[in-house]
Amino acid sequence: MLFQVGGQGTRPTFFEMAAAQQLPASLRAALTYSIGVLALRRPFLHKVLDYEDEFFALLMLVLESHSLRTTDASFSESLYGLRRRAVKIKAQKDDALLNSGDRLHHSGLEKRQKVLSVAFLVVLPYFKSKLHSIYNKEREARLQASLWGHGEDSLDNLDYITGGEDVVVSTGTSNADRSIRIHLMKRIQKIVGACYPWIHASCEGLSFAYQMLYLLDATGFYSHGLHALNIQVCRATGQELMDTSSRISKIRNQERERLRGPPWLKAVQGALLSCTYTVLDYAQTGLIAAVFFFKVAKEGIPLPPDKTLCPLCSQKRANPSAVTVSGFVFCYACIFKYVSQYKRCPVTLMPATVDHIRRLFHDM
Repeated sequence: MLFQVGGQGTRPTFFEMAAAQQLPASLRAALTYSIGVLALRRPFLHKVLDYEDEFFALLMLVLESHSLRTTDASFSESLYGLRRRAVKIKAQKDDALLNSGDRLHHSGLEKRQKVLSVAFLVVLPYFKSKLHSIYNKEREARLQASLWGHGEDSLDNLDYITGGEDVVVSTGTSNADRSIRIHLMKRIQKIVGACYPWIHASCEGLSFAYQMLYLLDATGFYSHGLHALNIQVCRATGQELMDTSSRISKIRNQERERLRGPPWLKAVQGALLSCTYTVLDYAQTGLIAAVFFFKVAKEGIPLPPDKTLCPLCSQKRANPSAVTVSGFVFCYACIFKYVSQYKRCPVTLMPATVDHIRRLFHDM
């Protein structure tokens, strides 16, 4: 057969690699959904959603660094019992009869490869997400300009944006600096809007080519990132899985031995380390449970006992508005923000848009 469909050998199947690659995206969707639900009752959590890219990148930076340090695998690869191995070609001059598989030698990851792996797993996806966001804004701006004409006057009109009093207080220098910043941001958005589609298409095409070659057993590298780092992903042997716990214990004992200071300070540092270890040990289980919750928890928010309260903010309805697809009434600001973000009714989860919102002149 051209590719494996079972669990034989050290080479992972295409489906194992695909599942490991898609797990971070599923985790991000699960965390975003969970935080979005909690933010309905705890508005301060909206700040986390405002910095979603940074929050998730920081979380994955901690998890990926810990996983690569202790198991020589990424966070998702360790879940499937996979390990990363550096590929080294044996230089043997007198054995021309050896096949290509015998000339490859796998060894543990070097420190440089672990650092670069974190960069490929966390840093590059973060910048890609930010570029995608900038590209979407530029595309929306172009679409709006094609429909309504260029809105440069409204953007540059400081009286409208900041108010008349602010303009009187501000100096000419501050206005000039702001104009330069706006002009620079527009230029960056235009550059990203022109270059990003080509960069994105090239990366996706290259990834598809590597995945197809891996599926046909024509290469041992599942992605161009692994090829650039000269790393292959292999199944962990039984001995490696058993040695993982002893390696983690050894690393943690060494970290505890490096603690310095008076006894009380060492006790505090030891307690903090123990808490950190506990969080890291159960992070995988907790995040996988979040994915499960994301898949099965599809119930809308409950209605408050008092019919005059908004189900979203649990306060007296201000500017009551109804969603025509379901008929439930909310505050106009609450339902407009929710529908704009989630495209559905918060109670019934029926698909909805802002066009389905109707203002009510009498709160029934």
